[in-house]
Amino acid sequence: MAVPTLTPVSQTSAITLPVTGVLATAQNTDSYAFAIYSESTSPLYDVNFISGAIDQVAYTYKKLGGDVLDVELTQQNIYTAYEEAVLEYSYIVNIHQAKNTLPNALGNSTGSFNHDGQFSGSVMANDRIELRYPKFEFSYAKRIGDGVSQEANVGGLQTLYSASFSVQDKKQDYDLQSLISGSHPLSSSIGDKKIQIRQVYYKTPHSMWRFYGYYGGMNSVGNLSTYGMWADDSTFEVVPPWQNKLQAMAYEDAIYTRNSHYSYEIQNNHIRLFPIPVTATAGKFWVRFTIEENAWDETSDRKKGVKGVNNLNTLPFANIPYKNINSIGKQWIRRFALALSKEMLGQIRGKFTTVPIPGESVTLNHSELLSQAKEEQEKLREELKTVLDELTYSKMSQTTAETMKAGNEMLQNIPAGVFVG
Repeated sequence: MAVPTLTPVSQTSAITLPVTGVLATAQNTDSYAFAIYSESTSPLYDVNFISGAIDQVAYTYKKLGGDVLDVELTQQNIYTAYEEAVLEYSYIVNIHQAKNTLPNALGNSTGSFNHDGQFSGSVMANDRIELRYPKFEFSYAKRIGDGVSQEANVGGLQTLYSASFSVQDKKQDYDLQSLISGSHPLSSSIGDKKIQIRQVYYKTPHSMWRFYGYYGGMNSVGNLSTYGMWADDSTFEVVPPWQNKLQAMAYEDAIYTRNSHYSYEIQNNHIRLFPIPVTATAGKFWVRFTIEENAWDETSDRKKGVKGVNNLNTLPFANIPYKNINSIGKQWIRRFALALSKEMLGQIRGKFTTVPIPGESVTLNHSELLSQAKEEQEKLREELKTVLDELTYSKMSQTTAETMKAGNEMLQNIPAGVFVG
């Protein structure tokens, strides 16, 4: 088959990468996929980014041998690769920072973002949270502590309410759920929600309290034997303060249970009193309870943070501004953008496996370019991730501790100076 004659005759490719970029082209937002750093109205617009993109064209031209053989890429291809490299750097660094800050940021304010990943509405829209060094608040640990303390009746996030009910003569069983939801001022809020009984107590007449009380002072208390065996002012023991604390707790329990002569058991908010009460001696019993809440609901009177940051996705991190990327980051961006350019060139050359020339054909190196590009990109990502993993706050704490330990060991071998006055 005869080799066709091409008309018009051309000795150069229709598209070749120029020696360097052109300012007018670099300023054109159509030269980029997203134009996050080159759009003049964007909050991240930076003239230095445009300068860096122009320099990247010259860097790519030299690295791919454009002065020896044509490189079938346009300026726009390089600008897009440079922008992607900056965004990839921002992505990896933000993930690293998320590892550092998420435990302390849970429940804090979040924001809304546009299609570019920039703030579109938030009180922190101009605060650049991704560039801040956070306070250590141990938010996750504190939230767990709140849940545990609530079950232990020593704190928590749920409001504690109280209610009372009058006993009926010789009636032993009472449905607390029905009594409280039917007559309590909060009955409309309770509805069919199951209440959680936290405490039941019977208040004895005040005249009985002093008789069953104890009168010891700090470090010196009565024997605490059965009243009548010993008088509190005749036998004393010297005890540590923590024992006083335990005795105070026991005393409070004694008022609500032993001194009242009543005990109880609760199953599914049905209470059974022991012994069977009679109206001649028993009046009202009191309970403290909480209303079961949906874990996802935010209360109207105070914020608990359930509508704030809950995971990596809601951290208020936007794209890192180009001006805040130092020389280390910018060199990584140049190398990654070059790898992306190689990938694009390989994709382009892969569309024409061989190019016929008079009497012969030229085989293009698209497969080698694609292989090199994929490998270089992966190595660059792993390189950056490895370095960042060594610089998490927990790792830096370990390094500081090791440095202090080594310094102390070194100082032990340095003789102390003798002061001569």
